[in-house]
Amino acid sequence: MYSRMKELIRYPGCFVCGDKNNHGINARFFWDGTTATSEITLPEQFDGFKGISHGGVVASMLDEVMIKAILATDRHPVTAELTVKYLRPARTGITLRFTGRVVASKGRLFKAVALVSDPSGTIIAEAEGKFLEGDADLIAELKRSLE
Repeated sequence: MYSRMKELIRYPGCFVCGDKNNHGINARFFWDGTTATSEITLPEQFDGFKGISHGGVVASMLDEVMIKAILATDRHPVTAELTVKYLRPARTGITLRFTGRVVASKGRLFKAVALVSDPSGTIIAEAEGKFLEGDADLIAELKRSLE
């Protein structure tokens, strides 16, 4: 499935996508032209309760998949607002699928939505966020961290 999709850029030290962060999730994100996607199996080290992923880890993944959808358009945003609705427990040890897409943009402001689902397709949580592209200095700083 991902062989036809573009892998999105990673910051090596990022808690969510960093491949050099030994304490992070190390998620990979892919782009199909409209939607950013990541599939991960969270280990028990990310438990909030036994067998259930910490809500903050789920929120981090939802935030990141929306950011990746914006980054895929060569814009460099930061999160301004994030709302998460938890519908069911996100179990550790099973593959979770995160998807995010941009639903609106105006100037430097973006609105995006994201979902996480389990292997049966049941939605576990949904999120929406507002993201703001930084000024020239912040964009330069963000781009340096991606090198």
